[in-house]
Amino acid sequence: MNDPDRHTQTAEFGDTPKRDFYSGPFLSRARAIADLRARTHKLMPRFVLEYLEGGAEDEATLWRERECYAEWRFVPRQLVDVSHRSLETKILGRTAPMPLLIAPTGLNGLFMRGADGALARAAAKVGVPFIQSTMSNETMEEVAKVPNLRHWWQLYIFGGDEIWQELIRRADACGCEALVLTTNSQIFGDREWDSRTRIGRTIPSPSTIANAAMHPRWFAGSIATGMPTFANVVDFVPRDQRGFFESAFWIRDQMPKSLSWDTVAKIRQQWSKPFFVKGLLHPDDVRRALDAGVDGVMLGTHGGRQEDWSVAALDVLPEMAQIVRGRMSLIISGGIRRGTDMLKALALGADAVMCGRATLYGLCAGGEEGVERALAILHDEAWHDMGQMGVATLDDLGPELLVSISRVAHPGGQRAG
Repeated sequence: MNDPDRHTQTAEFGDTPKRDFYSGPFLSRARAIADLRARTHKLMPRFVLEYLEGGAEDEATLWRERECYAEWRFVPRQLVDVSHRSLETKILGRTAPMPLLIAPTGLNGLFMRGADGALARAAAKVGVPFIQSTMSNETMEEVAKVPNLRHWWQLYIFGGDEIWQELIRRADACGCEALVLTTNSQIFGDREWDSRTRIGRTIPSPSTIANAAMHPRWFAGSIATGMPTFANVVDFVPRDQRGFFESAFWIRDQMPKSLSWDTVAKIRQQWSKPFFVKGLLHPDDVRRALDAGVDGVMLGTHGGRQEDWSVAALDVLPEMAQIVRGRMSLIISGGIRRGTDMLKALALGADAVMCGRATLYGLCAGGEEGVERALAILHDEAWHDMGQMGVATLDDLGPELLVSISRVAHPGGQRAG
């Protein structure tokens, strides 16, 4: 099976020229997200990498999230004035330098202390929204202090209604711009490789402990003063369950399997600001979201960490764009590693993309500055590629600029759209 992240192998003859991603400390030398990922793998212990990188079961969904982008090829235009091109766009009516949001990711304190704040500060400097997870390790009130932050709150439903009601009350009081309800995590994916780093639920295996001990720099910058806590929800957890692993599994066990569109309606009644539903992949669910009066949907597979062997968000994006037809925001997540990935998603109908792992690689590689570098790489790649495509503004992007090679490979293959 070819690796969609390493097409550059076609330039190699045997073992020459020898090619390695840059994994050193100088962030300016990171030319691609893959360089930040290489440094992440150099610095982080195995169990942290399994948490960051792994997917569910056979990891087929995880693979598909990258493979799907390789199936779309550009049909560039020439002799177009691209001397004044721009990625600038509107997100919820406010100007953003590019159509990108930092996706909600939990347990970032495992990578470094103060990780959520670092992500938020980088997002604020660049001018893109940061979506803070319910399972983050810093309180929303602390993150809200970041100057000029476009602060969104991601909501998990667990326990009784009073918990989510209190969380959205606090998010409103913090000035959060939007609320994002995650819908595809009520039954957690079977992340086998992550679980293999532990004996049972809560005890790291001896090999995990030994491997972590070989990464003193990570240890000093993350858990030397204690394991992270789920600061926004720990008060809802029974006192005898507030240990790191115990609280995580207690919250997971409290997630109701009865989550439904009735829950969406209840939240819509209590939250007057923009409201997004995250984790949809089926066209009927997007139609229901339109009827429910939400302001947007976020297509995605939870980073390949939930249902295995599902489609990727990009696979269903053209159909979803036909359903939505501009009546609400359409955001896509999963597998964004290149500026070309962003442009493909936008050409197929997305209003914006979300990045999770790409910005976490930056965080692991260099903290706040690493996140800024990741965002700069994605922006600069997309800006450069727009010029080569003959596209000056995002409004010029459309499905006519893409061909699906899976269609071309069969008689009667057609262009997208």
